[in-house]
Amino acid sequence: MSGNSIGQNFVVTTFGESHGVALGCIIDGCPPGLEISVADLQLDLDRRKPGTSRYTTARREADEVQILSGVFEGVTTGTSIGLLINNTDQRSQDYSNIKDLFRPGHADYTYQQKYGQRDYRGGGRSSARETAMRVAAGAVAKKYLRAVHGIEIHGYLSQLGPICAEQIDFAQIEQNPFFFPDADKLEALDEYMRELKKSGDSIGAKVSVVATNVPVGLGEPVFDRLDADIAHALMGINAVKGVEIGDGFAVINQKGSEHRDLMYLDGFASNHAGGVLGGISSGQPIVAHMALKPTSSISVPGDSITRDGKTAEVVTKGRHDPCVGIRAVPIAEAMLAIVLMDHLLRHRAQNQGVSSSTPVLGMR
Repeated sequence: MSGNSIGQNFVVTTFGESHGVALGCIIDGCPPGLEISVADLQLDLDRRKPGTSRYTTARREADEVQILSGVFEGVTTGTSIGLLINNTDQRSQDYSNIKDLFRPGHADYTYQQKYGQRDYRGGGRSSARETAMRVAAGAVAKKYLRAVHGIEIHGYLSQLGPICAEQIDFAQIEQNPFFFPDADKLEALDEYMRELKKSGDSIGAKVSVVATNVPVGLGEPVFDRLDADIAHALMGINAVKGVEIGDGFAVINQKGSEHRDLMYLDGFASNHAGGVLGGISSGQPIVAHMALKPTSSISVPGDSITRDGKTAEVVTKGRHDPCVGIRAVPIAEAMLAIVLMDHLLRHRAQNQGVSSSTPVLGMR
């Protein structure tokens, strides 16, 4: 099974299934000398892990990460970093009824057709549980980006169903279980999710992620544009059906005079481009958004077929998130961090020592 790695200079490869013995990943290309500890990784893993609030799946996983290699006396050695998380709360019997049944909206049917077999326990390799390792690897990248370049990454839930954030307060994001930046909407979110859980249904969401202090020059034209790689990384997260950079699809209704980010000696006047021009970072904040579909693991009956071609009705049992967008926030941060880390190392390899007489612009 190919397609388990991302990056060229900073390469992350994950392995493991939802109900297997463990999840793991290998990080290649991390520079030596970076101070890193389990606590650094555990902080983001705890933000993503299941069972942390009544708004997410009831599955209880400690998600305690082990550093197997690549770190000695508290610092990275430059060799491969091996990370492992043991699965401890599998209830595979919850999935015995779908062994020969395809859940609509899931990867059951496509995995069966592609491989001729599938691990039906919690979705196997297609489960979002795999993203725990992306978060662990992303924590390494975030630590390097912050320590060496001062780059900060903030993700947040910008919309859940019909409820949109009207104000963005980064300080508010970690103060509530929704990762929501608008304190005025928390009561509405709570009421909406309570009613949703009563109905046995699910809802989609929009997650936004912002990186600040990103230097000018990251991105490799033509096919490895920075925005293209960010879109690839975010689109590779489970349940994501759309990615926007900057204003995204809103540019359809914008005129050129409105969209272009005017430049002055004291900085850019706006950031409609989302921090990327011609596939290369401009020094403005990197801004990306992703749309996540409502999970199909719901108790509302739906029509499907069995593996041997018979019609059937599906009522999903087990423990599932009524809105997968909530726990996707640290995943989005991790994937953006991995892409930026990779491009920083690629830029250093080719362009170290390059200088320009043009002033570096920030935001006005």
